[in-house]
Amino acid sequence: MKGKPTKMAVSKLTASQKAELDALAGLPDHKIDTSDIPEARDWSGAMRGAFYRPIKQQLTLRIDADIVAWFKERTRGGKGYQTIINKALREYVERHAKENAKGI
Repeated sequence: MKGKPTKMAVSKLTASQKAELDALAGLPDHKIDTSDIPEARDWSGAMRGAFYRPIKQQLTLRIDADIVAWFKERTRGGKGYQTIINKALREYVERHAKENAKGI
């Protein structure tokens, strides 16, 4: 699916729902009644960075064939092996960053 543009979600609102949203958009915030919406105060289950996606950079990298084969063997049909390589590299970088911070 590379190279295909992302499809925009099509709104399935009825005409009356659209009219209601337009009317709300025209009101100042203090005039909108939100009393029936509970305020979320418990953030104990929240996960920081759950939606963070690092920017990927395409490049050509020469890796020994046996290493690539090892990673491909650990996936279904060889799909996703690059993600596993990326994860292994990230773990390596994080481990060495911690060692450098400790002065090891």
